[in-house]
Amino acid sequence: MTISHAIRFCLGLGLLLGTTPALAGEVTHHRFHSTVLERDYAYTLYLPAGYRESNLAYPVLYLLHGSFGSESDWVERGALKETADRLIRQGVIPPVVIVMPGSESWWIDGYNQAARTAFFDDLVPRVEATWQVVPQREWRGVAGLSAGGYGSLNFALERPELFGAAAALSPASYHPRPPANSSANRHPAFLDDNGQFDTDLWQRRNYTAHLDRYLERGIVVPLYLSAGNRDVYNAEHHARLVRQALKHHQPDLVPLDVLGGGHTWRVWRASLPSALEWMFQFLQGPVPLETLAQQDAAG
Repeated sequence: MTISHAIRFCLGLGLLLGTTPALAGEVTHHRFHSTVLERDYAYTLYLPAGYRESNLAYPVLYLLHGSFGSESDWVERGALKETADRLIRQGVIPPVVIVMPGSESWWIDGYNQAARTAFFDDLVPRVEATWQVVPQREWRGVAGLSAGGYGSLNFALERPELFGAAAALSPASYHPRPPANSSANRHPAFLDDNGQFDTDLWQRRNYTAHLDRYLERGIVVPLYLSAGNRDVYNAEHHARLVRQALKHHQPDLVPLDVLGGGHTWRVWRASLPSALEWMFQFLQGPVPLETLAQQDAAG
């Protein structure tokens, strides 16, 4: 079976499974030792219904939390499980493994933690070695809210060869620096040894530092953006700046949804279904494990 045939087969299987309302995903919590962080790395995991009984490898979505958040936020406050269960049942998205990592930084290598390096060098390899996910770009996505949107945007632009789609909800990708009321100004990731906000570090870590190289490489990561129209950090404005920077490079692949509301979970819960549906126009569905083995052998 070719990988394209396998994709169509498994998407059909997902639609069939989705007709059974009783099917529900599973949420579990995990920790492993991070060599980069020199301590445990925590993450919450969503497994789709039927995962443990299947002989399939799944797409994987890395879903990032916001400033001073945790790996539990998306489940406890963002209705992640209920949303994913419903969209899979309805056939809107295929069954997917969702990884919600925890970070004490803004998903950067900052003053307090090498969060970016730990994500790429420890978390992603660990997930791909432990869980039945396809370790290829077309099956891997990244998304996040606020500081997590800052992180997902940075990851997608810096490493477009790794991600087939991305989403940033109310991204805290402020340019040229965060507004005065942003928690970035007091976050230890950006505070130097004197406790002062490091503007230069912000600019070196923000998406603008990755933009020129991303545009030169010619690899397009479809990017979904959203923001509330009453956001106290003016995230709508900054999301529009991101869209403006990318629209000539990928004119139909950087939509922006503006919702009624502020910088709140109400907005992020409301935009999550649209973000997932849009991303899975580009990310592939599950494939049989033997297909991956055949691909590995051929490689």
